[in-house]
Amino acid sequence: MKPFQKRSRLEIIRDILTVIRDSDSTISPTKLLRLSNLSYQMFEEYLGELEAKELVELKPYKGKRKIYSLTEKGRMFLEKYEDFVSFLRDFGL
Repeated sequence: MKPFQKRSRLEIIRDILTVIRDSDSTISPTKLLRLSNLSYQMFEEYLGELEAKELVELKPYKGKRKIYSLTEKGRMFLEKYEDFVSFLRDFGL
């Protein structure tokens, strides 16, 4: 991606899921917000959608705290997305 180029919706979803995966599949909401590089409002919208589609889930952690974790469906989405991007790259698209 070129500097200062806007990310597409799918790229943002990929970035969120990748951040969770790279954090041993669990991450706090604050850290995820910071690493996903989104405004709080956009973060809430995307995570709400990802939860509704069962790609991530919000779990209780040590009392009142919560963490996001990547579901198996989220892992499969990332694998298929990466395969598709690789496929496009192989054809120069």
